[in-house]
Amino acid sequence: MNVGFDTIGNATIICYDRGPILVTDPWLTGSAYFGSWTFSHEIPVEQMEAARQCQFVWVSHGHPDHLSPDSLELLRGKTILLPDHRGNRIRDDLQVLGFKTQVLQNRVWTKLSDRIRVLCIADYNQDGILLIDINGRLLVNLNDAGDRGWSSFVRGIVRRYDRSFLLKLGGFGDADMINFFDESGNRIPVLKKDSVGEAMAIEASTYGTRYVVPFSSMHRYQRSDSIWAEQYVTQVSDYSVGFDSKLSEMLPAFIRYDCEKDRLEEIRPEEKIVKVHTPEEFGDKWNDQLEKSEVGQLSQYFKSISHLRERFDFMRFRVGGSDHVIELARNRFNRGITFEVPRSSLMTAVQYEVFDDLLIGNFMKTTLHGKFDEGRLYPDFTPYVAKYSDNGKAKTKAELEAYFESYRKQAPYDYFRHVIESSCRRAVLMMGGPETALYRVAAKTYHYVKSL
Repeated sequence: MNVGFDTIGNATIICYDRGPILVTDPWLTGSAYFGSWTFSHEIPVEQMEAARQCQFVWVSHGHPDHLSPDSLELLRGKTILLPDHRGNRIRDDLQVLGFKTQVLQNRVWTKLSDRIRVLCIADYNQDGILLIDINGRLLVNLNDAGDRGWSSFVRGIVRRYDRSFLLKLGGFGDADMINFFDESGNRIPVLKKDSVGEAMAIEASTYGTRYVVPFSSMHRYQRSDSIWAEQYVTQVSDYSVGFDSKLSEMLPAFIRYDCEKDRLEEIRPEEKIVKVHTPEEFGDKWNDQLEKSEVGQLSQYFKSISHLRERFDFMRFRVGGSDHVIELARNRFNRGITFEVPRSSLMTAVQYEVFDDLLIGNFMKTTLHGKFDEGRLYPDFTPYVAKYSDNGKAKTKAELEAYFESYRKQAPYDYFRHVIESSCRRAVLMMGGPETALYRVAAKTYHYVKSL
């Protein structure tokens, strides 16, 4: 193929212009989330070799199924392209490890070859999206990102192209924490959302893309303490269920597309045979207890995040059968969270500030105490710990104000509109959860209006 692209793996695009030029989010080897995730399909030899020959590597965000340390080792010497995020944590960490990095200017086209150029957008959730123009065809790589104010800007660009492809996460929610328990110790059932196909048709309508490619959800569970979540994994076949669109067409997940002849060839990688591993194989022993110094590190980690002190009374960690309570509000225990988790992965997450990896791994057991809305760990826990603090380095009120101000300055109008839309969505959620008819009607109306 002279000029075009392949889609393969979990969220990987390989772009060609007289040879491999760019590979995105290359999870090519190893596991993710403390061994909890593995691939759903093998990476074919041809695509593996093409990825290793690419000149540029784009990484959307810090989750290990997108920023895979083992995979990046295979790509040393390449230029790592990154979104322009406040804090620049990924850039700094990669440079310490000896990688060559380049931060892409926000909302500006960057030429990578004669017929390939890219435009990157960073948002305040520490996500990044990438628009890729390959010989006049447009790839809209949203990976795991939800609209944080940039959707109208993206739609405006999509309108300029006759052929456009939407690549975006879809699924039943297991790409986040779903391992919740009630206070009696019973797992809270996961309510499957609307069909994946229906949701993807709405997304395609929102952005106006001609094609949709299943993306960013190609994983399986392999730890014995997280294998229970396998039932909520999105299968490739789920994307077509309920997909009904007069404007867009659903394509196979793994494709080779020729951007000269507009010819598609399906890639048929082998499904991975998953072997279930014990937690011990990844260094986790559920009976191990915390050392005294580690209890102090744990307390400091959470007490340093000012927003938690305003919204929660306590955090409880049950490790090796022993409870360790972090008091955030003195002598008040109305609202808090209990995390039951193995010592090794917990302290690794704290030491390297990657707490989101514990949540998404879905082997940590989470119990909510007190009043929580439908978002559970949103908006008060996960964003402030995993996004703004761990990745954005914003822990105090002053740091948070500067953090959000930096993203407001990028696109003030888009940011303001997003705040209004988010407020309206929360108001609808308070009247009924995502599974209610009211919410579904409101959501469809919202996406219809956006598409106009």
